[in-house]
Amino acid sequence: MHLVVGLGNPGRHYEDNRHNVGYMVVDALARAVGASFKSKFSGEFGIAGELAFLKPATFMNLSGESVQPAAAFLKVPLDNLIVIHDELDVPFADVRIKLGGGHAGHNGLRSIILRMGSPDFARVRVGIGRPPVDFKGDVASYVLSGFASEERKQLDDVIGRAADATNLILKHGVLAAMNHANRKG
Repeated sequence: MHLVVGLGNPGRHYEDNRHNVGYMVVDALARAVGASFKSKFSGEFGIAGELAFLKPATFMNLSGESVQPAAAFLKVPLDNLIVIHDELDVPFADVRIKLGGGHAGHNGLRSIILRMGSPDFARVRVGIGRPPVDFKGDVASYVLSGFASEERKQLDDVIGRAADATNLILKHGVLAAMNHANRKG
């Protein structure tokens, strides 16, 4: 059993913002295998065969309060946990795979690491880039804002590539997926 978690914030107010790209990718993955969601584990939960999907509804900063109980109930080891999230330190539209490491200030990851007791799980990092120099607001305002019109034109492709990266992890393991997905050129 694998647990694929998409990070975001619940509610219509947040659904199209940068911080919710993890939700968007999990929705695409679940659609592809015919999984539907129901409320469970303080989130939206779906299952298809040996693949479980979770979109925590605890708000980003408390994501671990949803992920840890789901992983415990499903008996999913850290090796089979994949977390998909937005990443400020990756340029927009880049998708990278990472195993373990710190939270880099991402409060959703911070919460999951705290509740799981370890940072050693796979991450699909979907680049949203840093705020442009002319952005009026702080980083929090930026991640909670919608994608720019030029970004929206690329968003389906970005979501598709993040879904492909997740499928690489599921089929070949995180290290092989990293070697394939993270290479340049």
